[in-house]
Amino acid sequence: MNIVELLTQRDFLIAVLAAVSAAAVVFTFGSSLLVRQDMKKRIKRVAVERDKMRAEEMARLRGGANADGRGSIRRGKEAKTYMKRAVERFDLKKAFQDDTTVDKLAMAGLRGQAELTKFLFQRFSYPIAIFAVAAVYLLVLSPGDRPVYLNLLYAIAAGLVGAYLPLLMLKNRTQKRQASIRRSWPDCLDLLLLCVEAGMSMEHAFKRVAKEIGAQSAELAEELTLTTAELSFLEDRTRAYDNLGRRTGLDGVKSVMTALIQADRYGTSVGQALRVMAEEGRESRMMDAEKKAAALPPKLTVPLILFFLPVLFIVILSPAMIKVFSGSVASTVGGG
Repeated sequence: MNIVELLTQRDFLIAVLAAVSAAAVVFTFGSSLLVRQDMKKRIKRVAVERDKMRAEEMARLRGGANADGRGSIRRGKEAKTYMKRAVERFDLKKAFQDDTTVDKLAMAGLRGQAELTKFLFQRFSYPIAIFAVAAVYLLVLSPGDRPVYLNLLYAIAAGLVGAYLPLLMLKNRTQKRQASIRRSWPDCLDLLLLCVEAGMSMEHAFKRVAKEIGAQSAELAEELTLTTAELSFLEDRTRAYDNLGRRTGLDGVKSVMTALIQADRYGTSVGQALRVMAEEGRESRMMDAEKKAAALPPKLTVPLILFFLPVLFIVILSPAMIKVFSGSVASTVGGG
């Protein structure tokens, strides 16, 4: 039989197609099983790595040392017993605490019940202490010629100023912390983008960036480390992102966290979202630099008028004045 006739026979073609179909079915099911096994192995590795990261973050948050020898994140020291008693006895939480107090303390880097107790005790004790010191000084040590009621009024005014002193101290600390985070945030976004595009998960990316950014901003490294721990602990990842934006209180950080929440919720590309936000961060930094450069001439106007122009006039006019006075003295001596 000719081979061409064999290849063109109906039964042979049916057999060949049946064999190809059977091989395709076997290959399809076999590849799905292999992919499933690889997926199980990968999920197992991820779970093991996440457990390891969770243990490291627990050790760090409890006060252990970091792997690189740097200090770990610690909560504030326990409040003194007399502070707790004063807060409980006078019900200071009801008097001074509102819905934003905990968030304000978190933005200043003060976390935990101990820091809240200290802050409430400061708001209660500072006015009393400052009033007592001012009253002793004005009424006993240096009363002057003023009447007693006026010295007492001054002491009360000092006590009222002391009531706002803890708030001013908290605001000052918050502004310094936010300035440090704002200055390093664009670099942090670039590092996050590199880590994500390199194939890292968000937990590993935050952990890696926290180690790298620590030399530039310890405050930002602390917040990223806490976010890494929350990503490992919390079931809902969006809560960890939202907590980071709430703790920092910066609009730039909140916008990035919103983009990450939307990417995680709708399945969009995290790398693309980070790329867009990193470009916006660099543009914002450039705009801030241009704004400061544009504000420099008006700021230099007053120092220029007060300090540079008088010296310049003296340097320019001094030779002429010296000649005029020397000429007048010579004419006076010659006439005499």
